Amino acid sequence: MKTKIYVTAMLFLGAMGLGNAQAQNQECMTNLSIYVEHAKVKNYEAAYTPWKMVYDNCPDINKANFIYGERILKDKIEKSSGADKDGYIKDLVALHDNSAKYFPEKYTPAVVGIDKALLMYENKMGSDVEIYDMLQKAFDGDPKNFKNPRALYLYFSSLVDLHKGGSKDLQEVFDVYDNVTEKIEEENKKLTDVITQLLPKDSTGTITSKEQRSLKIATTNSESYGKIAGSVDSKLGALADCDNLIPLYQKSFEEKKGDVKWVKRAVGRMFSKECTDDPLFRKLFEAQLALEPSAQAYMYGGLLKQKAGDSNGALDDFNKAVGLETDSYKKSNILYKIATILRKTSKSQARNYAQQAIKADAANGKAYLLIANLYATSANDCGSTPFEKRSLYWKAADMARQAGRVDPALSSNASQSAASYSAKAPSKTDIFNSGMAGKQITFDCWVGGSVTVPNL
Repeated sequence: MKTKIYVTAMLFLGAMGLGNAQAQNQECMTNLSIYVEHAKVKNYEAAYTPWKMVYDNCPDINKANFIYGERILKDKIEKSSGADKDGYIKDLVALHDNSAKYFPEKYTPAVVGIDKALLMYENKMGSDVEIYDMLQKAFDGDPKNFKNPRALYLYFSSLVDLHKGGSKDLQEVFDVYDNVTEKIEEENKKLTDVITQLLPKDSTGTITSKEQRSLKIATTNSESYGKIAGSVDSKLGALADCDNLIPLYQKSFEEKKGDVKWVKRAVGRMFSKECTDDPLFRKLFEAQLALEPSAQAYMYGGLLKQKAGDSNGALDDFNKAVGLETDSYKKSNILYKIATILRKTSKSQARNYAQQAIKADAANGKAYLLIANLYATSANDCGSTPFEKRSLYWKAADMARQAGRVDPALSSNASQSAASYSAKAPSKTDIFNSGMAGKQITFDCWVGGSVTVPNL
């Protein structure tokens, strides 16, 4: 029986990249086989002694020493207390360090830094300073592999706490916020690219089982990034209000006005926080236009012209912005931002730009949510009867649901919006009393199109 177990384990380890087993220490190989079989069935107590022998004597024999070693030590930590627990935690910290030493291609600086920081945080062993410094080093040194959503939040959260304690300045908070949110956006884009590719197959039933798994994983991970993005924004909170932004940027403007990255981030944040009425916004915009006459700069110019009452000039600048941007993803974001500007003056124009944003990037869920809101806020303007007016909420709800489908990072917001709109649409009782079940309602207002009343 034992022979059968060892053979099974050897085959498993071979798949993990064992290499030439005959060249390895035979005792290590035997214990490796034993502890892997125990660890595979989560019998970590039995796995500990043979694992420790292999790890201490042949650490580089196989990645299993670190893959299963982490699980074995975490089990020890969970089941122990006091000095014993502290000892196992120190062993796990050392294991993380050694993982990079023996298998650097798998355990990169970001992976190791994240593992250690989360371990310290979970066991209340490190201060905010220690955890932040560890994560900052990991992010700066290996941004490509810094993908863990929890670590991204902890990196930012610990900095905000340090700022509130007086040891970090506000500019550093904004810099890290930008870095973290850009990383979340970057990783989520990779996921929505997969989702965009596979959703049509899923809807037509032509998706393979492998593609179905990929779609599920991408959707789940995108939702995780969405939750973290919301938590990061909540943690930033009032620190990014105009009352804080304006004096900070005024103070730094002369020193930083030649730094295109700083200028772009400053004007972008003032735009997103609607601080555009302050004269500083124009100064920042003009500085950006001089440094880099980009699509985004023309978009801000259009906003300023619109505020000055020059609608035609604003549209000219908006269209210049769209024409200058060649990257479809960035163009979609520009179009979406233009739509948010125009929503206050022309809902039809705002929808037009939002639709262009979706055309440029089918995964732009924010554009779907904007269109949904435009429909919902037009309910009183469309239709000749209360039933017809309220039926527009069905159209709004459909748009909101589509936002969550194409970009699961927005699923929570999309679901809440769809539920809110659906609650305002005609009820089953309304449908029954109206005799409209299954019939089509056409909108003759700016919205256009139609909806089919649900059947009872």
